[in-house]
Amino acid sequence: MNLVHRYARLYLYFVRFAVSRSLEFRVDFYFRIFMDLMFYVVNIGFFQVIYLHTPQIAGWNVEQMMVMVGAYLLVDAIQMTLSANGMHSLPITINRGDLDYHLLRPASPIFFVVYKDFAVSSAINLLMAVGILAWALLNYSGPITFLSLTLFLVLLLMGYSLHFMIRMLFIIPVFWTHSGNGLQQLFYTLTRFMERPDALFKGWARGILTTVLPFLLVASFPCRFLFDPSRWDVVMHMFLVTGALALIVRYFWGRGLMAYSSASS
Repeated sequence: MNLVHRYARLYLYFVRFAVSRSLEFRVDFYFRIFMDLMFYVVNIGFFQVIYLHTPQIAGWNVEQMMVMVGAYLLVDAIQMTLSANGMHSLPITINRGDLDYHLLRPASPIFFVVYKDFAVSSAINLLMAVGILAWALLNYSGPITFLSLTLFLVLLLMGYSLHFMIRMLFIIPVFWTHSGNGLQQLFYTLTRFMERPDALFKGWARGILTTVLPFLLVASFPCRFLFDPSRWDVVMHMFLVTGALALIVRYFWGRGLMAYSSASS
């Protein structure tokens, strides 16, 4: 409990500093809110237009797809608020040798680097994403039980964890390559798979996107369980993949630190 309390206090300092800094650059603050709002509008409008011409996509009707879009936007908003800025700067921190300052601190270097830059503007948009998902759930005509809804939200938080760990897998090679621009662009391209239902993919492509690079698990699998609470195999699959990916990221992060060239070396 003391460790949790210490990290909670540290994170509260991060948030306070971020709020004070965002108030100094108000034009950028409002622009980021507007930019994310347009992102939400485009994602919702894209599927609304498609469903004017077809009743289903991969077996999902428009109500189910809107829940899927809301789930994806919520996960995206969480990562944009909590960790996107820090993860964007992590390759630069490694490449310049600035990780030294964080390795010497009495806290996890990943926590310090990734979570120190709380995005206040994205926190506003996080509330919008919550509203979009709530709207989609209220308009969903299928049965939703308390258990399925609770597990759905838990699986979405797990989806954020998967998003975080997949991105870490694209960042860690910087310890050896010293340049992460290509890998970062590849990651952003592959994240488009998170916006699509898993039923669209078959064969080897589905296997890769649900195990090796499990982008389809981030939002689609939680929705699949919500629509069909008998699919406990979906829940088990997410837990197993999340646990395995956590071990893989931890191993390669440790290997990366062993290969790390500090600023003083």
